[in-house]
Amino acid sequence: MKRQKKKPRHPTVKQANRSADTPVTGGHPTRRTVPGGVRRWGLLALALAAGAWYLVANVTATIAEHDLSRIGNGVPAVVQIHDPRCSSCVALQRETREAMEEFDKSELQYLVADINGSDGRSLATVHGVGNVTLLLFDGEGKRRRTLAGPNTSDILVHHFRSHRDRYHTER
Repeated sequence: MKRQKKKPRHPTVKQANRSADTPVTGGHPTRRTVPGGVRRWGLLALALAAGAWYLVANVTATIAEHDLSRIGNGVPAVVQIHDPRCSSCVALQRETREAMEEFDKSELQYLVADINGSDGRSLATVHGVGNVTLLLFDGEGKRRRTLAGPNTSDILVHHFRSHRDRYHTER
């Protein structure tokens, strides 16, 4: 009898697509694959929740900063006349926010008057100032001082302390 050569067997599609360490389960999760999936989805959910919390906190703070009706609410205010497209305004905003970290919100508040909006533009017009300017108001809403031009946070802290000490009253 003649020996027949054995032809190499071609793998089936299922065998070709499956790696050596993948269990044969017909596409259903197993006890080995579930914890890895849970871990991945859990980390993704945690990252999304942290991102959402950060965005909500920033949006809330930005909305509060743009509420110009808070001028004259009994707390002295620093109001920046601001144009978001102006690099000097953005730099002043960064320095002002850094300086405001030295103060409690109950003793000095920071507000932003965007000159692209009607409220911000009218406030700048009433006080005769342009952008890159800080207006310091007392607790009753009377303007007490104007700081024009870019400043460093150290200089701003000095001016803000002086303003707070002069116009902040304990309630």
